[in-house]
Amino acid sequence: MSKTALEKLVARFGPVVTAQHAQHGNETASIQPASWVEVATYCRDTLGFDMASDLTVVDYLGQEPRFEVVLHLYAVATKQRLRLKTRPPGSDGDDETPVIASLFGVWPAVNWMEREAYDLYGVKFEGHPDLRRILMYEEFVGHPLRKDYPKEKRQPLVRRPPAET
Repeated sequence: MSKTALEKLVARFGPVVTAQHAQHGNETASIQPASWVEVATYCRDTLGFDMASDLTVVDYLGQEPRFEVVLHLYAVATKQRLRLKTRPPGSDGDDETPVIASLFGVWPAVNWMEREAYDLYGVKFEGHPDLRRILMYEEFVGHPLRKDYPKEKRQPLVRRPPAET
């Protein structure tokens, strides 16, 4: 029987993979943040995961590090799935912004996914070519999907000039 992608990943990176599990064909590996891009590149080039189908963030309010970046990969040729997770440091206080390396250089399709994660959770993707808000307007204060974002919060009123007809 051939090794699964998860087994190959653990064999290649060892202690960089901090946790792993597989259930019903869904393989998951938690990765140290410093090796995020290296592991992603290995998954693309060696393991054949040619499509990044989703990238999102999970907010574990009260834990340190608070945020977890989750990347879902798919290999078109073998129809395999792999989930990579990492917890960027520096995400406990209001003044600190969690920072993780961008995967734009590995899969350009993560462009808008990383922008969405930045906009809604405040996770900064270092090295991203165009990291700016994608859903909320520029004057919006805060990140609305964080668990500590006040649901009653009022945002600044931004008046737009009338459209010329």
